[in-house]
Amino acid sequence: MGKPILYYATISPCSRTVLLTAKAIGLELDLRPISMFKREHTTPEFIQMNPLRNIPLLNDNGAYIADSHVICAYLVDKYANNDALYPKDPLKRATVDSRMYFDAGFLFARLRFLYEPIAFGDVPEQAADKVEYASRPLGITEALLKDEPYICGDHLTIADFCCIATISSLIEPVAPEKNKYPRISAWMERLAELPYYEDANQFGADEFKQMVRNRLAENRAKA
Repeated sequence: MGKPILYYATISPCSRTVLLTAKAIGLELDLRPISMFKREHTTPEFIQMNPLRNIPLLNDNGAYIADSHVICAYLVDKYANNDALYPKDPLKRATVDSRMYFDAGFLFARLRFLYEPIAFGDVPEQAADKVEYASRPLGITEALLKDEPYICGDHLTIADFCCIATISSLIEPVAPEKNKYPRISAWMERLAELPYYEDANQFGADEFKQMVRNRLAENRAKA
């Protein structure tokens, strides 16, 4: 049996969530880059594997699994030595699930709402109303952390990977400022200390942010 194949892009926060999870459990993946700017996720070959037309996509010995949150849960369940990152206890798992759904439905959804028209369209500015809308989930995240080190309490989970991949991709003026979001800032610094964090997430987050800044400059020049 070969290594699980991951179709991904480092620029994608969702892809980086899976990279963080794989690194955390010591799982080696066969990485297959996909360019969304070249629309490689809409080719007939890719659609046959994933009718949802999104990345990341996992191919585990012929079984195709889409959505980063689902992929992370699957990888821990199947390949991790223990369930620390995604507890089997029903209540603890429900807490992790709720935080992942928060990322999918709020954090990442609003990042996409703000940046997709810039990256794939000709929007030249981050409109004030969109910035305010995209920023709202940060206040919720700050409250979720309370006085705990991680999103779900005392222990690192895949929910942290989901949320950090999104939040670390935000640029000014949405990116969380330390004086306004001290708990988020401390949490981000804590995760940045993970030995695999820079390669699995920070590199791609920096790439994503620079892409958005470049697209803003290009769109302004054309406006």
